[in-house]
Amino acid sequence: MYIKEIELNNFRIYKGKNKISLLPEGDKNIIVISGKNGYGKTTFLMSLVWCLYGKQMEKVDELYEKEIRDKGNYTKYISNSLNRKAYEEGITEFSVSVTFTDVKIPEVTCNEVTIKRSYNIVSNSSDRVEVLIDGYPNQLIEDLTKDNQRGEEIFIRDFILPIEIAKFFFFDAEKIVSLAEINSSNQRRQLSKAYSEVLGIQKYEDLKANLEEKQDEYRRRSAKPEEKEELNLLHTEIENTKIKIEGLVKNIEDLKYERNQKEKDAEDIQRRLIKEGDKMTLDELNSLKDEQSKLEQKKNEVQESLKQYFDIIPFALAGETLMNISEQLTNERNLTEQKYKQEDVNLKINQIKQEIEIQRVEERLVFDTNVRNFYEKQIEKLIKKYFFSDIPDLPDNFEVLHDFSNSETNEFNQLINTIKHSFKETFSRLNAEYSYLKNQLDIISRKIRDAEKLAEDEYIANLRSRKDSLDKRILSINNEIETLNQRIGELNNHLKSLRQRQEILRKKIDEASEYSEKEQKTKQIINRLQNFIALFKEEKKRSLEEKILKGLNNLLHKKDFITKVEVDISLTGEDIDISLYNSRNKLIDKGSLSMGERQMYASALLNALVDESDIEFPVFIDSPMQKFDEKHAENIIKYFYPNVSKQVVIFPLINKELTEKEYTELHPKVCKTFLINNISNEKSEFIECHPSEFLKTYKTLYNAD
Repeated sequence: MYIKEIELNNFRIYKGKNKISLLPEGDKNIIVISGKNGYGKTTFLMSLVWCLYGKQMEKVDELYEKEIRDKGNYTKYISNSLNRKAYEEGITEFSVSVTFTDVKIPEVTCNEVTIKRSYNIVSNSSDRVEVLIDGYPNQLIEDLTKDNQRGEEIFIRDFILPIEIAKFFFFDAEKIVSLAEINSSNQRRQLSKAYSEVLGIQKYEDLKANLEEKQDEYRRRSAKPEEKEELNLLHTEIENTKIKIEGLVKNIEDLKYERNQKEKDAEDIQRRLIKEGDKMTLDELNSLKDEQSKLEQKKNEVQESLKQYFDIIPFALAGETLMNISEQLTNERNLTEQKYKQEDVNLKINQIKQEIEIQRVEERLVFDTNVRNFYEKQIEKLIKKYFFSDIPDLPDNFEVLHDFSNSETNEFNQLINTIKHSFKETFSRLNAEYSYLKNQLDIISRKIRDAEKLAEDEYIANLRSRKDSLDKRILSINNEIETLNQRIGELNNHLKSLRQRQEILRKKIDEASEYSEKEQKTKQIINRLQNFIALFKEEKKRSLEEKILKGLNNLLHKKDFITKVEVDISLTGEDIDISLYNSRNKLIDKGSLSMGERQMYASALLNALVDESDIEFPVFIDSPMQKFDEKHAENIIKYFYPNVSKQVVIFPLINKELTEKEYTELHPKVCKTFLINNISNEKSEFIECHPSEFLKTYKTLYNAD
């Protein structure tokens, strides 16, 4: 799939119709779009995300979520996207359209697909989306329409790019380091869901779930009355639990919407208070608020990280018990691996003893009982020593206590490695960082309070009262959201328990039932699908490990720094964890990596995921080459940009994010280059120039040396 062209019409700084053609040429797959800060690079990338996802764009990047929150809600945010000059001229509508080629739609032949999203600030309460296939509407879109879901939105999700994985194709190169900083279980769960989607695991899990629902219909026909009743009750409770979870999620969304409004109102009052207090300028306030927001976000991130380590502290205190468990697990694994070999050894020892006994009887030899016992024990010992030395000796009374799976054993060993190698240092660092951030926030809060002290009249008192009321409601909403999230966690655990009971009952009915040919066929398909999913996950795991490691070896200039990558995919696919190991086979704490190394890891991970996904979609990269030293930059240009996708669009700041030397190295893979020409504060336009003339044109246009 390729993007042929994009047209922005009165969208923010792009007045009128601005069309840009992005099709690659031959083996040259990189398109460079550059301009100075404020000219419209980030706006251009944002327009593409908005065109595809509209209100859901906040799920693609934290930047959009924050901007929408700062404006109060999506409607206020997007209404602000009409070009100011166009608004003065009486125009009330803006739009963005994207035309794709090589889109594969089952049973539909097409050359091009155009998606256009429009918004009218006067008449529209929501976006208007059009999907044209070869220039015309198609019945497929109408067929896709479901309750509360427009066919156009479903088409984009199913045939263009699912929103869950869009973050892997639209990203800020400086911010992708966040992939290496995932700490909380909630962050891991959300990212794992995206991994599962991009790797193609989720579609098979969904298919299996649908077939199991169908099989339950058959089971209800042949089950005993009491089993049928229990199966129906379980099915009903599962569905009701899902509905409760959906309702709670909707409640959280409503509360977040209200919180955004209250925070915006409280911020407006705060500005007025400081202005009336004559303590600082509005610009100083904005700067202070930005600093406060960043520190608050960082403090929350550090706090989340600390929470994870709080869970580890009891295990660290019980170090001796953990080591005993580790030894027990090693013995259990040895017992499992050597069970059959041990039986073979014992069999051979007994055979040797029997043959010696037969020979003793024939020779009519008589031995003292102590002598006989001595030689038998020595024979056993020496046979094991010289012929079966690889078999560990376990006590005769050894019992299997834990019976961990490989995944559980790996998770336990990872916990021990964390406690041994990184826990103390990382916990101390995080604790010190948290204290520092908290102190800085206290300082800022005092500055804000000091700015209000001089204003004591009735008007100011009223403003303070309103702000206090808003702050209390915001705090109340945060508490409600936390309570609802806890309730969702409880319901998810309950749902898991119900499904386990459902699976046990299914097996019980299956063992006692005779099925028709159709029912047997469904059962066979589910079993085959289950085996396929297990093999598919294992194949994806190995392939992803190999590709991430290869990418790291290509990108990092410290060769053999990372020698092993381990991808752990849970049986349900709900948890996917990636671990890195050094040459001594020791787990590497991703938090200890430098910013450049984290970016290299994130780039290698993105490259592997995009390659493994088989999703052919262009990759858009804002702020490329940030925080790279010369060698890392060379590796990114040589191995990452040319291979991450068949169509790669980068948005660099020339000389800062892409130097002349780096562009020269990139040039053989560049097919098109564009500069954003800023005509006025209300208007920018695209200027295409030949790749070989790009830097020269840049210097001429911007009077740059």
